[in-house]
Amino acid sequence: MANSIGQVCSREVVFATRETTVAAAAKRMRQHHVGSLVVVEDMDGGKRVPIGLVTDRDIMMEITAMGLDPAVITVGDIMDPEVVTARESEGVLETMEIMRYKGVRRLPIVGADGQLVGIVTIDDLLEILAEELGELTKIVAREQSREASTRK
Repeated sequence: MANSIGQVCSREVVFATRETTVAAAAKRMRQHHVGSLVVVEDMDGGKRVPIGLVTDRDIMMEITAMGLDPAVITVGDIMDPEVVTARESEGVLETMEIMRYKGVRRLPIVGADGQLVGIVTIDDLLEILAEELGELTKIVAREQSREASTRK
């Protein structure tokens, strides 16, 4: 397993600012085939600091289901302002614990300076765990094979 979440997170993060309209955000999600956008605040020097998260479900429940105009409402109006992040130096298991404790399926990853560097999703972690479980099954098969060959 990777030593840190920074080694496995996706470095291509689709983001928006709080001023982005919901209509533009939905188009960006569709264009990039993602279910969420990290809402960032541009800081001095071009640094992007995560300040929220908007999901396709947020758009459906807050805008579409309520009959609101997505060309007027911004992601800042509907984003979850309590964004949970993990540092890229955090371990994979520690990151999973953060996600479990906070009840989030997507987690922006930040560098030591708080700048957005990546994102990890529950799907990413399931893929990593599936690979690790596959490796564990190879141990069992190898052990059974070794035992069978020594007992002939």
